[in-house]
Amino acid sequence: MQFDFNSTEPLYLQVAEQIEEAIFTNSFEEGTQVPSTTEISKQFHINPATVLKGMNILVTHHFLEKRRGLGMFVAAGAYARIREKRQSEFYDDYVVNLVKEAQKLSLSKTAILEMIKRGFENGQTN
Repeated sequence: MQFDFNSTEPLYLQVAEQIEEAIFTNSFEEGTQVPSTTEISKQFHINPATVLKGMNILVTHHFLEKRRGLGMFVAAGAYARIREKRQSEFYDDYVVNLVKEAQKLSLSKTAILEMIKRGFENGQTN
């Protein structure tokens, strides 16, 4: 995990994003325990309440679950929920804006699809 202490983004959101990313990339697999609030706060010199606030966001979204006396664990189905959330954000952040800009440029649906195909062909790394 890496935190930008000079960012305008609050640290608790950075904590939530970093743990979410770790779940999405399978660094933290479903059912496994994530580092404790104390571990993260000591390692990165962050207030434990700030770390807990970030973790509680993930609990609210059902990405993490609290197990009394044991700590925080990656919830069953967390990966699928994160993927679904990110797909929705991708649509809202990119597709909607792409269509708006395409309409301003008088690009047809066919022209946009051709550009996307070309982008996949030219940018494919897998």
